[in-house]
Amino acid sequence: MKLFQPDLIYFEPQALEYPLGQELYNRFKNSNIPVRMTTSHNRITNLPGKNDLEKYRIAKKTLVVGVRKTLKFEPSKPSAEYAIPLATGCMGHCHYCYLQTTLGNRPYIRVYVNLEEIFEAAAKYIQERSPEITRFEAACTSDPVGIEHLTGSLKKTIEFMGKQELGRLRFVTKFANVDSLLDATHNGHTWFRFSVNADYVIRQFEPATASFDERVEAAGKVARAGYPLGFIIAPLILYDGWKEGYTQLLKRLSQELPETNGLTFELISHRFTQTAKKIILQRYPKSKLEMEEEKRKKKWGRYGRVKYVYQETQMKELEEHMREQIARYFPNACVEYFT
Repeated sequence: MKLFQPDLIYFEPQALEYPLGQELYNRFKNSNIPVRMTTSHNRITNLPGKNDLEKYRIAKKTLVVGVRKTLKFEPSKPSAEYAIPLATGCMGHCHYCYLQTTLGNRPYIRVYVNLEEIFEAAAKYIQERSPEITRFEAACTSDPVGIEHLTGSLKKTIEFMGKQELGRLRFVTKFANVDSLLDATHNGHTWFRFSVNADYVIRQFEPATASFDERVEAAGKVARAGYPLGFIIAPLILYDGWKEGYTQLLKRLSQELPETNGLTFELISHRFTQTAKKIILQRYPKSKLEMEEEKRKKKWGRYGRVKYVYQETQMKELEEHMREQIARYFPNACVEYFT
């Protein structure tokens, strides 16, 4: 796929005091991409666009280069102890993504250039929990692989964590530009996960991400580079022909991957909230994503929020099929959970 290039770039003045910020500024100031200054990466108020939909699409092509001032890391349970803040926002247009609601009216892509300060904070967290291992998730609010060709931050983070006896890194991606990460000195301390799905789901609901074949090929490269590898298949969607589609996904993965120890799968069925549905239909009015409350079962989440999930019989059929096919094509793999 074509690598992401922003149509508009903002810099915080303080970002220019850091090597990565200065490097990005020097790279883009003489390009044909408009470069503007902003007082805060959290508040971009003058984005162009005639209406909310146009402003949203422009925001998704806007890069904001700033300094991460809050170095208190958010918890990232149950998958990791902490989220390590490398970036916020994603250039993908996945219709169902939870970032639709969590990022609200700030869907632009923010990258943080004070990497050494972020690493120092991570090292303190590791030291505090010694002798326990401390895990950091790098993809809670972004897809760091999608911007790696611009920043190089993820490789630096992988190599930092590779030196930490008690530190581990994990992230998930829908992008395939992994070549620059293949020679990183990871020492097995980074768990590289791909978000994959049936070809139909990727084509219909995941615009501006890597294709089915590109992700499968990239996963093979990562496995051969010796990274601990996993797959998140999410959201699992009950479309016409879903059994064949998900079987084909697993078959193709098995053909591409070398013999891999410790392979993991995480399985997440599609769910939505009424708030998410409203935002999705505003931003993707022609979406074919099924979100009919009367077809679903209500599930109460944290803070009293209601999610709409598949009915129990559908969930059972979905889980049984996925576990059977994973066991068929990857008999030594571990299914971490189904939800």
